[in-house]
Amino acid sequence: MKKILLIRFSSIGDIVLTTPVVRAIKQQTEYELHIVTKKQYEGLYSSNPNVDQVHSFNKHINECLTDLKNEKFDVIVDLQNNLRSYKLKRELKVKNYSFLKLNIEKWLLVNFKINKLPNVHIVDRYFKAVKSLGVVNDKKGLEYYIPQHDEVAPENIDSKLKDGYCAFVIGGQHYTKILPPEKAALIISKIDMPIVLLGGPDDRKRGEEIFRMSQDSNIINTCGELNINQSASLVSLAEVVITNDTGLMHIAAAFDKPTISIWGNTIPEFGMYPYMPENPDNYFISEVEGLKCRPCSKLGYKKCPKKHFRCMMDQDVDAIVKVLKKFLNGD
Repeated sequence: MKKILLIRFSSIGDIVLTTPVVRAIKQQTEYELHIVTKKQYEGLYSSNPNVDQVHSFNKHINECLTDLKNEKFDVIVDLQNNLRSYKLKRELKVKNYSFLKLNIEKWLLVNFKINKLPNVHIVDRYFKAVKSLGVVNDKKGLEYYIPQHDEVAPENIDSKLKDGYCAFVIGGQHYTKILPPEKAALIISKIDMPIVLLGGPDDRKRGEEIFRMSQDSNIINTCGELNINQSASLVSLAEVVITNDTGLMHIAAAFDKPTISIWGNTIPEFGMYPYMPENPDNYFISEVEGLKCRPCSKLGYKKCPKKHFRCMMDQDVDAIVKVLKKFLNGD
């Protein structure tokens, strides 16, 4: 059987965004599908039934290079497209296809506010890399597979959750992509239902701060207590999800959850907004439009370069709550 190697080293959200390509390759070709990724993300692929084998490394690709060479791949699909993936392709010496990262276009938009970006979601840009293989987008959206041992019963977290709840993802990789605690607390104060705060260990104190500011007994702070699969399990069972632009936003999209995504210094035009091709009305993008400084980065910063942080501080809380109630009412 012919073998194909798909390259995506990181991170959570980006890996979830590759799942439509993974599914399409498996269902539309006869290739045995292998993935190479970082060790910390291996589980995201190994739990996916469309993946035949996962190769992983901790720090250096050389850790698994011999194994990759021994597989004698027929073709490589590079959905990472960086220096490390270039070196890997050079070592393996087989036919390869890559997606366009559009770094120049992003640079123009960040630095000169000149928008030359195509109005194309990154999932569809990924599919251009496999066009020559005859693989097409089935438009069935993202996928996320939770191992059975990581499935969480919400009522086991807190009895208040048994009749429904809102999942609020309060974390993010960069400060400028995270809604400030005072704004999150204000949103929560206007929501009459249990709220589960989701995030990693670094978000624990932020969750405590939100609780302290809102004094809402309906808040359950799970930040730092759950792994990514367990957090995903709670997202999958939520009535509605409020989230920063982070990995759990894409996981919410994979479960087709009504999602309110909050955008700070980055913009949806980069092509990484919630991907729900079968249900595009199931998400709402909350952003502060008209700021001359936005986007100030294609990733994010530890603090606002302009010191005013208006992209988050000026978020329309009432509009967010209005959309949330609309989702809950099924409108």
